[in-house]
Amino acid sequence: MVGEGFFLDSIGSWRSLTDDGLYEVGSQCAYLQDELAAKIFGSLSDYQNLQPFAPSFVVEAGLNSESLIGRNEFEQLLQTYVKLPELNRSLYFYDCCMLVSAIQECTKEVSQLTGEFYRILNLEPFFTPGVRLDDGIRWSTSPTVTNLNAILSFLFIRMHSLLDYLAKLAMETENLRTNFSTYPKLASSKFLFGQRNRLAINDRKGSLFESCKEVQEVESVRNLLIHDGLLDDVPKAYEVIRNGVTIERFVLMPDRTNGQFERFKNRRLFYSREDKISLRLASLVRGFQSREVETLKGIQDNLAALY
Repeated sequence: MVGEGFFLDSIGSWRSLTDDGLYEVGSQCAYLQDELAAKIFGSLSDYQNLQPFAPSFVVEAGLNSESLIGRNEFEQLLQTYVKLPELNRSLYFYDCCMLVSAIQECTKEVSQLTGEFYRILNLEPFFTPGVRLDDGIRWSTSPTVTNLNAILSFLFIRMHSLLDYLAKLAMETENLRTNFSTYPKLASSKFLFGQRNRLAINDRKGSLFESCKEVQEVESVRNLLIHDGLLDDVPKAYEVIRNGVTIERFVLMPDRTNGQFERFKNRRLFYSREDKISLRLASLVRGFQSREVETLKGIQDNLAALY
C-alpha cells in the first residue's frame, strides 16, 4: 500500500489518520466570519440583531444556487429595498463571507481529492483484472489511470486556487470597506496571489505568504498544467510486480530544481530522479494546509487589530 492512512467517515468523506489541518481551517474560518461581522457592523451582537430581518436575496442572490434570482431582478430588488436598514453593509458582509466560504470548501476538496487519489492508487485495478503479470516494473494507461492522474492534476490546481482565495481575503481584510452609502465593490476583486507583496501579512513566518517548498511546487505544477500541458506525454501509473503480485504502485513527477521543472529548449519533462509523488503527496498537502492555518491566523490577527 502506498501513502498514509485514510478512512471514510460517517458521511463518506476521506479523513487522514494524521491531522491534515482540515478541522483547524474550518475553525479559523468560523472565527474570521465572526470577526468580519464585528468589524463591518460595529459588533457581533449588532450583526446578529439585524440579520433575522434580512431578505433572502441579500444572503443568497448571486452567491448561492438556492437563489433563482437573475442579475436584472437582483438589481430591481436593490432599488425596491433601498431603504432597508444597512442594506449595502449586509450585501458587502455576505460578499466577504463568500471569500471565507471559498477557502473552507476548497480545503475540503483538497482533503477529499487526496484520499481519493490514494484509494484509486491502492485499490483499483490498473488494467484487466485477473490477468497474471510478469515480474518487473510495468506501466499502465487506462481509464482508471487517467482518472488517477486527473485527480492529481486537479488537486494541484485547487491548492493554487486556495493561494488566490487567501490572498483575496487578506487584501479585503486589510482594506475593509467603511462607506456604505452605495453597494461597495470588493477591494480584492482583481487581486491574486502573485501580488501578495502588497499585503501587510506578506512573508509571515509559517504561512503560505512566505517563500516555501510547498508554494514553489504548487505554483510550478499548476502553471505547467494550465499553460503547457500534462505532467507526462501519456499519463501513466507504475507497478512493481514480484512473483506475480503487485508490491508497489507509484506515479512519477518530472525533475525539478529549486522548485522549477528542468527544461532544455522545448523539453521540460525529464524523469531522471524517480520522484514518486505518491510517496509524498499526503505530506505535501499536510504541510500546505498547516501553512494555510497559519495564514488564516495572520489574517485574523490583522483584522482584529483594525480600528
